[in-house]
Amino acid sequence: MSIPQAIATATHDGADAHSITAGISLQEMRPRVLKGDDTFAVLNRNGDAQPLPGGPEGLYHRDTRHLSRLELTVAGRKPLLLSSAVSDDGAMLTCDLTNPDLPAGPGRPAVERDLVHLRRSTFLRNGVCYERIAVRNHGEQPLRLEIGLQVAADFADLFEVRGEVRARRGTLHPPEAGPAEIALAYTGLDEMRRETRLRFEPTPTRITPQQAVFDLALVAGERCTLLIETRCNPDHEPREPADAAFLRALWEDSRARRAVQARSATVATADSGFDEMIGRSRADLTMLSTQTPEGPFPYAGVPWFSTVFGRDSLITAWLTLWFDPAIALGVLRHLATMQAKGFDAAADAEPGKILHEVRYGEMAELGEVPFRRYYGSIDSTPLFVALAGAWLDRTGDAEALRGLWPNIEAALGWIEHHGDRDGDGFVEYGRMKESGLANQGWKDSWDSISHADGTLAKGPIALCEVQAYVHAAWGAGARIARALGLGEDRAAAMEAKAEALRVRFEATFWCDDLGIYALALDGEKRPCRVRSSNAGHVLLGGLASPERAASVARHLMDGSFHSGWGIRTLATTEARYNPMSYHNGSVWPHDTALIGLGLARYGHRAAAAKLLEGLTAAAGKLDLRRLPELFCGFPRRGGQGPTAYPVACAPQAWAAAAPIGLLGACLGLSFDPAARQVRLERPVLPAGLDRVLLRGLSLGGARIDVQLGRAAGESVAMSVPGRRGEIGAVLLA
Repeated sequence: MSIPQAIATATHDGADAHSITAGISLQEMRPRVLKGDDTFAVLNRNGDAQPLPGGPEGLYHRDTRHLSRLELTVAGRKPLLLSSAVSDDGAMLTCDLTNPDLPAGPGRPAVERDLVHLRRSTFLRNGVCYERIAVRNHGEQPLRLEIGLQVAADFADLFEVRGEVRARRGTLHPPEAGPAEIALAYTGLDEMRRETRLRFEPTPTRITPQQAVFDLALVAGERCTLLIETRCNPDHEPREPADAAFLRALWEDSRARRAVQARSATVATADSGFDEMIGRSRADLTMLSTQTPEGPFPYAGVPWFSTVFGRDSLITAWLTLWFDPAIALGVLRHLATMQAKGFDAAADAEPGKILHEVRYGEMAELGEVPFRRYYGSIDSTPLFVALAGAWLDRTGDAEALRGLWPNIEAALGWIEHHGDRDGDGFVEYGRMKESGLANQGWKDSWDSISHADGTLAKGPIALCEVQAYVHAAWGAGARIARALGLGEDRAAAMEAKAEALRVRFEATFWCDDLGIYALALDGEKRPCRVRSSNAGHVLLGGLASPERAASVARHLMDGSFHSGWGIRTLATTEARYNPMSYHNGSVWPHDTALIGLGLARYGHRAAAAKLLEGLTAAAGKLDLRRLPELFCGFPRRGGQGPTAYPVACAPQAWAAAAPIGLLGACLGLSFDPAARQVRLERPVLPAGLDRVLLRGLSLGGARIDVQLGRAAGESVAMSVPGRRGEIGAVLLA
């Protein structure tokens, strides 16, 4: 049985102890972000990392900042920015720079600005940051130029960078310099030594523990190249010259990214802006995905959440299932390896529960934050089973799930025996220790669950969307059991649980006067009569009756919810509505997308198309056409873009997946593995998209290209320009 005595109520006197309080707006910075497996970089547009108080810039590896300073200077001055962009595949940052006016110095004449071009190329691979600086003299005379690189490492834990204050830290060792290397090191309170080693080629003219300086003499038109290799926790000395290592790593990284992208479908339309948004989403998902022993796994987002998250990865996989089903299988298999086996109050762990978050930094190792391996997520476990069922529906590959069946059974066992804490038939949450998260649904900020008058709900709390996920999980369990030949009685019992939950839920959560489902039940079983976006997820899980689904759809698409960019997390009429709040009035692309999937499930595809139009318009106003984790819930106004949320992650996996998932919903896209068919049921093309070509839709090793075009009125015509293998497509009007 569970441990209800240990459960604290979901109430809080102030902000969560572990909330992000970093003092610099990411949106104001517009940083350049790179990620490779467990390493990521947050750089400014010059390609530098500057040690600003409260700033996030730097090179990070496994939740520790391994470089807090990396600044390029020309004769001691900051170069002028010409351009800065991350490549279309998300792999490389290229910064074009030039010199400012440089006064004469000892043995060096003055240099006019714009005579020297510096091209800075940076990428990550296997815990190493590779950087190449090409310097060219475009003047008519020879010149001497001093290029400097200032470096430092504070080895701050990511939670320190996010704003947490530690009582004490470990030992920061004095930096050391060799002829062509700088070594930085720190021993934490966890007794783990963390190191950063920078290698320079050619050998710098001068080197100290804080900087490397290259004194260059270039004739007119001459070009030279500088290479910097920054290794995080290196386990061996470099075995090849820096130029060879750069080229080899670049080739390996390019090959790996091409292999990932070749696996997924592609989208081409008549709207170049839409295609750019989808292309950026595809590149971001490739960037954020880490190859684990179990398969590809999308980390949640950079900079704050670049690690394994259960809920985020499961939702990302669900949204991209039609597009790249390999993500879902990788997520299921990797999360299965970390499924809880026993009770651990500090980790909010119970047998069968699926992970919320894992961290590798010093603070997690010491228990200063509870996230070393943390299970405080009420929805990860039902979503795990529901995704397994969706994988089966998408691929028909029951054998791939056979090895996961014990994990699926354990997850269903948690739902039945531990998730329902008070025996009322609903799954509730409540943290077991004060150090855990107060709220454990996807809206996990301290003030996200309240009553109509704004008072915070006391737990244990049963969220409406979690019951929908549980309903989907029981149905998925039944389908998987049948496919694996585990007995009709077993499958029928699971279906009976799903139906009993449906009846109980409709009787308890529906608010007839509001025309929508209650946000939650509190610990006293009082409904939280609040109009929230959570009700849209009830449709996603198939828990709503058709009549009530239609009512929910009307409310979600009215002006109190729909901002013009997407669905607000809370209606403007609610007491706690604040368009600048993390969860009480903001717009989250993934939330909007999941609601769109729910609307489409009940036949409201035109509404889903309107949501996709809004996200497309938002992306068109944003840097790189990249959808962030969230933006503020202010209404859409002509000529203006969405209002940025200061510390929103970008890229964020489920935000990148949002337009992909919504497009599939608008097109009524599904798969019939038994008939080897792609099905498009009553597709709706969003405004501005008169033609959509889906290339490489996969099923059982076969691939098909499907083109949809706007015909007379609102009707849609389909053609099949190509196919490889035994596969067909059918349009259902």
